[in-house]
Amino acid sequence: MEPRNVTADAAAFTCNAYLVEGETNTLVDAGTMPDVESVVADHVESLDRVVLTHQHGDHVGELDAVLDAFDADLYAYDDHPRRDVALDDGDEVSIGDEPCEVVYTPGHAADHVAFIGESRIYSGDVVVYNDGGFDDGSFGRTDMAGQSRERLIESLDEILDRLPDSVTAMYPGHGDPYRESEGDDTVREVIARARDRAARREPKYPEE
Repeated sequence: MEPRNVTADAAAFTCNAYLVEGETNTLVDAGTMPDVESVVADHVESLDRVVLTHQHGDHVGELDAVLDAFDADLYAYDDHPRRDVALDDGDEVSIGDEPCEVVYTPGHAADHVAFIGESRIYSGDVVVYNDGGFDDGSFGRTDMAGQSRERLIESLDEILDRLPDSVTAMYPGHGDPYRESEGDDTVREVIARARDRAARREPKYPEE
């Protein structure tokens, strides 16, 4: 089933939180939208797991509320008081009906991971399609403490090395999803464009 952005109607800044229904009902990130757990409950009776791309505040603000509402396991790379399963690079985790490889992708965040399946990538903030910086292939900001443009570029290279050609959709932490059926580029081309832009070392936003 197509991932559903359960924070799409948020009135204030949040990340995209994707509910993926299937054999393993999964929420990718939790966001900061109040009462997001009720939106999840509108679509599924049970939630098996929450998987985190990283633990920046806009991705975990409502995590406790979601975990309190459902008997769901928490999967995260970095330590968290409610973590049930520790993720590591190369692990496999099912999201909906699709097994996904965990790819460690620091740069925007030290604990960042992406999830790559046969048909989809959940890219968090390491690479996005449009976010106010660029409209057709952008990358997570790296101008704040603890961030690294150089490490992010390496992470984008790692994604490109491990991305199957069968991936036709990208679900990022911000902006719109990208689906090859609706655009002119492959997902690989979008990510490669973002990588090349990051490698030019130019500010992501003009005011930086």
